[in-house]
Amino acid sequence: MYDRPELRDAHNRLWAALRANLGFGPESLSSPTDMASFWQSDDLLFGQTCGMPYRTFLHDRVQLVGTPDYGLEGCPPGYYRSAVIVHADSEIGEFGDLAEKRIAYNEALSQSGWAAIIAEMEYADMRPSSGLLTHAHINSAQAVSKKLADFAAIDAHTWALMCRYQTDLTRSLRVVHWTSPTPALPYICATRFDAQAIFHAVQNALNALPLSDFETLGIRSIIKIAKQDYLAVLTSSSPCNLFEHP
Repeated sequence: MYDRPELRDAHNRLWAALRANLGFGPESLSSPTDMASFWQSDDLLFGQTCGMPYRTFLHDRVQLVGTPDYGLEGCPPGYYRSAVIVHADSEIGEFGDLAEKRIAYNEALSQSGWAAIIAEMEYADMRPSSGLLTHAHINSAQAVSKKLADFAAIDAHTWALMCRYQTDLTRSLRVVHWTSPTPALPYICATRFDAQAIFHAVQNALNALPLSDFETLGIRSIIKIAKQDYLAVLTSSSPCNLFEHP
């Protein structure tokens, strides 16, 4: 889920180590466009999904393998949160100022880009004025930078990677709020595979990574987070179909 071009070689080496530990599997990682079908395939040996798709329709169709811990500041191990960003010269200064402002969001099934901030706004009896569907966190950040939207919620690890690799973009933005932490993007597999064996293969692969890849990917370890902890996360009720979809 974080397969930026700068991370691709490290991801490929991680997969090669994981495959070697399992003793089987495809030679290379796939990059599907139809994620819903990919996640539900009987051939899914190892994949990563988002917490919202997992709790809303995948939890009884796939197995949880484990959760990567990215060591994110302000989060327990295996958890993440969203950076709520605005333009650097925006008058928005805090969470309460987001009411009736235009949100750029990657997709309606995104925990970090949609559900986390909307749930917090609903709890505070707030809502955006309108929405701009962008299909990717990077597009949401660019929309805010270009002032096509007032704010966006960006996965904290994605934001850290943007700050590392896209400083020209992130210099035009600033963080005004962090959402509450929730379980991070889980690794999953089809029900016919041995999830525990895959968990241990990931552990061994991470332990064998060269330090440079370890630092590039930012994965500290893989841990177990209970299925119920994912299902307990609040899902917002705001209807995205009221918003503009370009």
